[in-house]
Amino acid sequence: MLCPGSRSAPLALAAGALAKKGYLNLSTSIDERSAAFYALGLSQASGKGVGVVTTSGSAVAHLLPAAIEADRSCKPLLFITADRPERLKDCGSNQTVNQEDFLKSVCRWNGQGPKAGLHSLNCEELNNLVEETWYRSHDLPGPVHLNLPFEEPLHATSLEQKEVLSGWSPLIYNTKSISKPVVKNILNENLDHFPSLDPFSPGVVIVGPWRGNDNDLSVFQDVLRSWQSLTNWPILADPLSGVSCDQPGLIFNWELLLSSGFSIEEKSIQVLRLGPMPSSRSLEIWLKTLGDGQLLITEGDQRNLDPLRLSTQWSNGFESWWIKYNQDFLPLNTCCSKDDKNFLDIWKFNDQLVEKWLDANLLLKGSVNEPAIARLIPRLIPEELPVMLAASSPVRDWLTYTDKLAFSRRCFSFRGASGIDGTLSLGMGLATVLGPTLLVTGDLALLHDSNGWLFSSYNKPPLIVLLIDNGGGGIFHQLQLQTINNDALNELFVMPQQVDPLALAAAHGIPFRQVSCLEDLAFAIDWGISKDGPVLVRVCTNPSLDSDMRQRLRCNLSNYLQKVFRII
Repeated sequence: MLCPGSRSAPLALAAGALAKKGYLNLSTSIDERSAAFYALGLSQASGKGVGVVTTSGSAVAHLLPAAIEADRSCKPLLFITADRPERLKDCGSNQTVNQEDFLKSVCRWNGQGPKAGLHSLNCEELNNLVEETWYRSHDLPGPVHLNLPFEEPLHATSLEQKEVLSGWSPLIYNTKSISKPVVKNILNENLDHFPSLDPFSPGVVIVGPWRGNDNDLSVFQDVLRSWQSLTNWPILADPLSGVSCDQPGLIFNWELLLSSGFSIEEKSIQVLRLGPMPSSRSLEIWLKTLGDGQLLITEGDQRNLDPLRLSTQWSNGFESWWIKYNQDFLPLNTCCSKDDKNFLDIWKFNDQLVEKWLDANLLLKGSVNEPAIARLIPRLIPEELPVMLAASSPVRDWLTYTDKLAFSRRCFSFRGASGIDGTLSLGMGLATVLGPTLLVTGDLALLHDSNGWLFSSYNKPPLIVLLIDNGGGGIFHQLQLQTINNDALNELFVMPQQVDPLALAAAHGIPFRQVSCLEDLAFAIDWGISKDGPVLVRVCTNPSLDSDMRQRLRCNLSNYLQKVFRII
């Protein structure tokens, strides 16, 4: 990703020349913030590092939101920023700031070129800097920052550029030979023994959003199948987890079960948590009742990912834990008897009760509402079509109201730190790599990142944007906020805007459709998939009515389950 600027001209000319020779794929953007999120979407979809080149000054500050998300999401991004030489620092020179510090708090590594300017390096020193940057970019996944001061003159002549390119050949770095630094696992260093679980006693598996490399996902899925086959434990998985819909033991309506007061009287329930927590308060409350002794496994992320502080953390990945478990623990455990009461069957029975109840009580026709959209969309779109969910109501509704079809495709949502930031640009990046992709977003998220539409003029990413227009921050209607006056909710939280999203799309040459009822949604989605490039499908909802519907569904379901339990 290349953003325009004068100080970064040497980098831009080099990138353009390399792209022309086929050594890299080059995209451009006038907005550094949007460009960084687009690059993050590319990285997420490809599993590869993506570079973002900017000029100096506030351009570097615009990279911070995406750098934070890349850090939380463990995705590789390389930020290369052009800077002024030291002689222009701290003297009021235009566009000169301490930009080398802007990304320090979130980047895995912060490299700095020579303060006098990159020209002061000899060939060996320059190659060493390039090599170190390459290695750091392929180390533990996350963002890295290389800040490069450039002295004038900045603009090489065409003759000089030809001379450089004629004598240039690419350096080949083998990522397999990278010697990664040994990172002490602080969370495991004080353990007296390997963190194990008893596979022959009741337990549950919680699978949060996938934070590993997508190239490792199939191995993760295989290990999960092996563990479930051994234990027969129920699996409560986030749709963002990458778990396959044919995974044995998968419970699809666990969020509604837990929020409706479902519980099983067991003396001790073991908990295996894979990855970060799903976005569920009901799950957090339930896990707290189970107490400490839980095991949390992350895919190489050494940071503490347990907000409940109830677990022992193994940070070297599920596969490595499974291998060591089979070698050191399982052969010693000869007790293979199951409890009389089949723990998984109880979960499955109640899961099916909720499924049938939802089919009867959440109607998928008539006026548009957000819970129905979440349940209907997986049934309308082709299997394997990737979905990205905005980090607000869409991702929560998807977790609550979808069924097994939600797991028949990869679902993405960037919830490491972002609220509505970068939503459209992230979706554009995903679609550029993955092909046709559905983005489900709200109106404020789309407006906040409207510069993401600019990518439509370059690669024409096949992104179908399903816009849920609820007149502002509809999610705040779900929080039951108490305000002093009737207008405070809109003024302080919801913030409805006067921008027409269809007119804004038209200004960017984006085809659009307006949908007025659930029955018309299938046609609009099919129309969007058939188009070459991004499209916008807009539905309008009433956030107050949708909030009441969510509460009513949960309350009625809880009463239904209690009635069934009394009969049983």
